[in-house]
Amino acid sequence: MILNKTTKGFKEPKITLVGAGPGDPELITMKGANALKTADVVLYDALVNEALLNYASPDAIKIYVGKRSGAHSYSQAAVNKLMVDYAMNYGHVVRLKGGDPFVFGRGYEELDFALNYSIPTQVIPGLSSSISVPGLQQIPVTHRGLSESFWVVTGTTASGEMSSDLYEAVRTKATVVVLMGLNKIAEIVKLFQNEGKNKLPVACIQSGSMEDEKLAIGIVDTIEELVIEKNIKAPALLIFGEVVSLHPSFQPIKDFYRTLQEEQ
Repeated sequence: MILNKTTKGFKEPKITLVGAGPGDPELITMKGANALKTADVVLYDALVNEALLNYASPDAIKIYVGKRSGAHSYSQAAVNKLMVDYAMNYGHVVRLKGGDPFVFGRGYEELDFALNYSIPTQVIPGLSSSISVPGLQQIPVTHRGLSESFWVVTGTTASGEMSSDLYEAVRTKATVVVLMGLNKIAEIVKLFQNEGKNKLPVACIQSGSMEDEKLAIGIVDTIEELVIEKNIKAPALLIFGEVVSLHPSFQPIKDFYRTLQEEQ
């Protein structure tokens, strides 16, 4: 039943899209945490740390609508409808999404759907894993003398294909951060090799900012083998670029290739 203004206890519908950050619950913004405190309903995704639900009232309804690649429990259309239905019936819905809602989070689709029903909406940005996860590992996505720009590219499109943007990105000197690309790592590595970038530094980070975080640091020619060796699984991101050489563990790799060149 949809409540109306004559219904006792009626609350005006409202939807807030909140970015939860990369995983560590302390990396949500203060504004995002405050929004959770006023939520009547929280719809949260698979990459959201459930510890964040502690910010919400014990009386708030909390619903998992997680979507992972290859194992979608809810279609986007179903999530959109749930979001609107709960707003109309219960009041303030916080749509809690991993990272930032507008960086491969389909946030605007949800915002647009809500606006079709004239429901007031608000967006609270979150720390995107594309920048924050490398940063936590002391890998800057830009650095004077090494990288003047960066690309953030999805490794796998909605159709399951590799993003065509990657073909352009690999030709640049920019840092290339690939999200959702672990299952395409062999194809992505091949693109860089075809451009003669076999020794370009690469990092692969699983579950960035979390206790179970895993890291592999290497070069284009070795990263696939290192990912297998360290048993890195999704969710993980890949960082291709000279900035990766700034990571402390890359120094032994530098020394190895310097020695190799001197011997030749």
